[in-house]
Amino acid sequence: MPKKAPKIDDYTFGRIEIEGRTYTNDLIILPDRIAANWWREEGHVLQAADLDAVLDRATKPETLVVGLGSQSRMRIASDARGALDAAEIELIAESTERACESYNALRSQGNVAAALHLTC
Repeated sequence: MPKKAPKIDDYTFGRIEIEGRTYTNDLIILPDRIAANWWREEGHVLQAADLDAVLDRATKPETLVVGLGSQSRMRIASDARGALDAAEIELIAESTERACESYNALRSQGNVAAALHLTC
C-alpha cells in the first residue's frame, strides 16, 4: 500500500505545520514530498508554469487542492485551469484554511496534492 500523503497539523496566517514541522512560506504538498518555498511568477496569480512540480510528476495527483490565501486573494489563471484539465487533475480552490481541511479529508482517499498560499 502506498504511503499516505503528509498530514497538515495546523494552519494560521503565514504559518503551517505539517507532521510536526513548521513552514512560513508558501508550499506544495505532493504525495511523496513537500516542495517548500514555493513562489509564483506573479505573486497572487497561479499560472500553469507555477505548477510544474504537480504537472511534471510521473505519478500526478488525482486532485489538487489550492489554498488561495486566508482572504482568498490569489486567483487561478485560465492557463493553470486548462493545464490541470488537460492532465485530468481535479481542482479544488478555497481559502487556505478550508483548503487545509479539504486536503486532510482527501489524503486518505486518493492521490492528492495541495498548493498553499499562506498569507493574504
